[in-house]
Amino acid sequence: MSEQGVVEGPDGLPRCPWGLESETMADYRVYHDTEWGRPVHGDDALYERVSLEAFQSGLSWLTILRRREGFRAAFADFSIKKVAEFTEADEARLLADPGIIRNRAKIAATIANARAAAALAPGELSELIWSHAPAPDGRPVPRTFADVPAITPESTALSRDLKKHGFRFVGPTTAYALMQACGLVNDHLADCHIRDAV
Repeated sequence: MSEQGVVEGPDGLPRCPWGLESETMADYRVYHDTEWGRPVHGDDALYERVSLEAFQSGLSWLTILRRREGFRAAFADFSIKKVAEFTEADEARLLADPGIIRNRAKIAATIANARAAAALAPGELSELIWSHAPAPDGRPVPRTFADVPAITPESTALSRDLKKHGFRFVGPTTAYALMQACGLVNDHLADCHIRDAV
């Protein structure tokens, strides 16, 4: 992992380096500034993030980010109730959809995860995920990328809990990426201009 700290953007604001990789990746900058690390609640919203993090596994997040609207269209706006009712015909449709990542195992997992989420009580998925948020002051503030872990005890426990409820493609690394993206932890670097806003 890079030892790099914050990088100054063209607007003069310091950001986490991944949020400003190049001008051709302005999508990253917007995502970094407006979404990443901000708290996400609600079963459908968190199901969407679980799904997108699973699709991201082994790929660049930018690949997923640029196809997010395609994913939303293909997966009924990540309505747990609707995706849980998907059939084999829906799977075939998804495998032919150029607007998403056409990975058979990840598509099957996304549908299986909707069924697992649908088996929970309303609000239970959100509660389960957020129950693994560590105390905000329980860890040092990262100053460089090298200070940001890939796995934590909390992400390992979250992964285990999700799997116990039938979720797939939710290993500890994916679970930690979910925790970062959804604001369970604040991994914006110490000098990033977004850190305090999050």
